[in-house]
Amino acid sequence: MEDGIGDAPGARRLTPRERSLLGTALLAVARHMQTVTDVRRASGRQRGRREAAIAQALMDVHSSPSLWDAPFLLSNAIAAGVMPRETPRWWVKRRTGGTWRDLTIADDASEDYFHDKLRMTRTVFNDIAAACSPFIQRRLTHYREPLQPDHIVAYALYRWASGETFESSTSSFGIGRSSGIKVVDHVTKAILAAYPEKIAFPTGHRLLQVVRAFGGKGFPNCLGAIDCTHIYVDKPANAPSENYFDRKQQFSVVAQVVVDLDMRVIDVFVGYPGCVHDARVLRNSSLIRRAEAGDIFMEDPIILPGGVRTTGYLLGDNGYAPRTWIVVPYGGSEQTGDIALFDTRQKTTRGVVERTFGRLKGMWRLFLRHHKTNMNNLPQQFTAVCIIHNLLLEAGVPFDERLLLDRDREGNTVPIDLGLQDLSQPVSQVDATEAALALSDALRMQMR
Repeated sequence: MEDGIGDAPGARRLTPRERSLLGTALLAVARHMQTVTDVRRASGRQRGRREAAIAQALMDVHSSPSLWDAPFLLSNAIAAGVMPRETPRWWVKRRTGGTWRDLTIADDASEDYFHDKLRMTRTVFNDIAAACSPFIQRRLTHYREPLQPDHIVAYALYRWASGETFESSTSSFGIGRSSGIKVVDHVTKAILAAYPEKIAFPTGHRLLQVVRAFGGKGFPNCLGAIDCTHIYVDKPANAPSENYFDRKQQFSVVAQVVVDLDMRVIDVFVGYPGCVHDARVLRNSSLIRRAEAGDIFMEDPIILPGGVRTTGYLLGDNGYAPRTWIVVPYGGSEQTGDIALFDTRQKTTRGVVERTFGRLKGMWRLFLRHHKTNMNNLPQQFTAVCIIHNLLLEAGVPFDERLLLDRDREGNTVPIDLGLQDLSQPVSQVDATEAALALSDALRMQMR
């Protein structure tokens, strides 16, 4: 160090004349700032003297050659590496600590805190952040260090897990509201790009496991169960709000989900307004087109009683019409014998969908409560959360059953609302094909 100015590695040393000019300039700036400060502290009675002092100070500043050279000397010194680059203080909002700073602490005591805030272990989080990093890496500029990928991913996960508003959640991560909105959108796209095959019907060895699991429940060649849930939102501002008013007199969006017995999401379709019936959502989804084109159910055919042949199907409730690839209950409270047994087993087996919604919405509470959202990217956000849901299942991350409980207005503990809405009436089976009805009959007879 010499005269308070150090030499960085490989930096050019200032000449004696440059050091003298730079020191003079800095001294002039300091004196000017001190003069202004003293004048501001003067009493109101000395207004004339104060104004005269300010005018004299400004004249001294403008008449000082050293001060005119100061900006050039300072910039040259910084560029040459003689003086270290300071963190901007004027035009950049300084970042704060909060939740993100607590999450970066790596010790045994912080693991529970990490799981509570982001719903996963630190190892799984690091894997997700690394996978998303190529899609959200920020460019380094001269203004400030950009947000790092792990910081960005952590905020999006926290937003989905806590359900907090952008106003309250961004402050604990040291970012602004507008940045928070962009972060969630960027992370959503990054997850969809990093895990394009994470939501898909099983194939290979995994398909054998799924078929064997359903076969043990009495449904051979079954690939999954299908149902819909409602994602509650505030009154939409960029869409006709009356379309989103559902049977519970709330604004919502319908999400159609197919899962296997391990609660893995294997198909998801989101976006239709809450007033739309489950059967109509199915008719407008890609699932029905792929199924009827023969692109999904391609298992080796099995022969059921009565000579009925099937290559695969799903289990659904009476919100769907029977199809050759959807098996629904017979329905009715007066059923007895093997029909009642079939309906009971069918309902119990497809109950895995409700358990999936419980884990999914219990963990990611943004989709549990009413919240402001952009209807254009809500489907992508829910799909991204379903991908994370599958990743956590594969990693064996446990689920806290207490997340299935909530508090009502009186403070009483109540089960969370999973967004499952009872049908006003079952879908009629009158128009069902003979092949669809024969599949249900064959499965029923096999259970005898």
